[in-house]
Amino acid sequence: MKGIKLKIYGNWAHFKKPETNNNPLSHDFITKTALIGLIGAVLGIERKPMKDVFPLLSENLKYGVCVRNAVQKQSWGFTLRSLNKIFDKYTNSVVKAPKQMEFIKNPNYEIIIGIVDNPIAEAEKLFSDFVLAIKKGKAKYTPVLGLHNCPAEIEFCNEGILQYEKNGTFETKGFVSSKHQPEITEFRLGFDKIPTYQNNDFWNLPEKYLQVVYPSQEQSLTVKGEHYIYEHDNNYKWFLI
Repeated sequence: MKGIKLKIYGNWAHFKKPETNNNPLSHDFITKTALIGLIGAVLGIERKPMKDVFPLLSENLKYGVCVRNAVQKQSWGFTLRSLNKIFDKYTNSVVKAPKQMEFIKNPNYEIIIGIVDNPIAEAEKLFSDFVLAIKKGKAKYTPVLGLHNCPAEIEFCNEGILQYEKNGTFETKGFVSSKHQPEITEFRLGFDKIPTYQNNDFWNLPEKYLQVVYPSQEQSLTVKGEHYIYEHDNNYKWFLI
């Protein structure tokens, strides 16, 4: 399987958990669906055609994330139109109340993106165009980390081949699934349940969420289970979804 490694980082990020609409919380790191949105921004794909790109790339791309620093979250209040409206009986007017949102401070990720063997031709072209754009440092729209006020910086590292291993003990700096069998660690692990598939109604299918475990600050985790060997990473392996 062909793949690339990127570094993606910024000052702030917000990857919304859909079950927290009133005061949105964020996933701990960039999700697969958020990454597909970032790919669409780099390629300049408008919202309407993106409806079909989400399920296409959800099925034809795989990704893995190494969280390079500690996950630090802060809540900020914003006044947004048509949200949290309160009627003021003294002035007979509508007051727009602040809405609390959770943000990740200084997000910094190392990411592997692979395209499945024998992909749909349209997906393969999108992947190739994205790789070419990143190599040239060009983006048609500003790539973001979940929200438009969270711009992303993207660095191309390398490209190579990903080899699938059905089972085995491996060391990784990225996330793994809850089905992997970890060795006992002396550092704290993170846990999250992340979306892996978005349909053409911009809906993350609940049955396609995956429980993951991850180290942060580039700590490594030794586990047993399925994984991928990336030709440029001699010491560490990747679990991709």
